[in-house]
Amino acid sequence: MLRKPVEAVLFDMDGLLIDTEAVYIDALQDAARDLGIEMSLDFCHSMIGISGRECDVMIQNFYGAAFRIDRFRERFSGHAKRRLDSHLPVKPGVVEMLDFLGGRGLRLAVATGSGRLTAERHLGKAGLIDRFAAVATRDDVENAKPAPDVYLEAARRLGVAPENCVAFEDSNVGLTAAHAAGTMAFMVPDILPPLREVRAKCLRVFEDLHEARRLLEESL
Repeated sequence: MLRKPVEAVLFDMDGLLIDTEAVYIDALQDAARDLGIEMSLDFCHSMIGISGRECDVMIQNFYGAAFRIDRFRERFSGHAKRRLDSHLPVKPGVVEMLDFLGGRGLRLAVATGSGRLTAERHLGKAGLIDRFAAVATRDDVENAKPAPDVYLEAARRLGVAPENCVAFEDSNVGLTAAHAAGTMAFMVPDILPPLREVRAKCLRVFEDLHEARRLLEESL
């Protein structure tokens, strides 16, 4: 199943390493209610895997030119911060996966659509940041996911060719980016299941990182 020798493993952050996506959806809907509007769950789901910068554009376009995206972003950030300051949950299987890969001497990196300050704060608070040799963020690249830029940047920072990297993603947008970068891409869905066209780009879809680790133990 692994087409090339594996030299490194690249991870998305939100929804894969850290259980933040549900928190962000709640914060989006709370911010909308603060401003006297409703934001549907379907619209929130359409932003999963999309960077904050691009989400702002989507929200502005959806609600129109008169919508105060700055006020919305302020309310959203406040709601999200209060929730995440009280509890920043790590997804099941993360620690065991990182222990296993580290024991095999593989280089590890994060390739996230979040900005650098958010990524470093969340990875640090979750006790994960020292596990990674590199962290590539939305701030480090020209194009956000589903473009491959952040995965290419993560591989570049590790000094490993993308085709010798395994990538783990939880979202359809992220998996599309990892596949476009030429990595050996796996999906561990968080909130949304893989689309048919995205599933075709995965080497495999796992229930969680425990299952993914067990397969890698047999393959590496």
